[in-house]
Amino acid sequence: MTTATPARASDPAPAVQEAIEATIADYYLGWYDGDADRMARALHPRLAKRGWLRDTSGIPAFDGDDFTAMVEYTRRGQGRTTDPDRRRYEVRAVEVYDDIASACVYAVPYVDYLHLVRTDDGWRIMNALWRKP
Repeated sequence: MTTATPARASDPAPAVQEAIEATIADYYLGWYDGDADRMARALHPRLAKRGWLRDTSGIPAFDGDDFTAMVEYTRRGQGRTTDPDRRRYEVRAVEVYDDIASACVYAVPYVDYLHLVRTDDGWRIMNALWRKP
């Protein structure tokens, strides 16, 4: 039997961290400000965004969105409903392996687990799993 050392994600180099955080900023600040262009810049065209929620009776419910829906919701100003004094987010962790990354972000009013990919145009959010705390 042969054993191999599995590949491991690592903490990103400072320039990579900055680029990923700039994409995350476009995502949240675009949402909060209703800036659809900024939101579109943060997202991969094949975005899969999924919310894992509970309905009023406590039964799990799924909410799925894609690139087009997120850009349109942003354009309509849905993120502007968050009180301006509470519009903030904190990137808690970023791991990178080559041209893929994951980030854990605590925001108002969401917690997001983001998967990003490095494209010719920079880092883009490919997947988002979210929940309201």
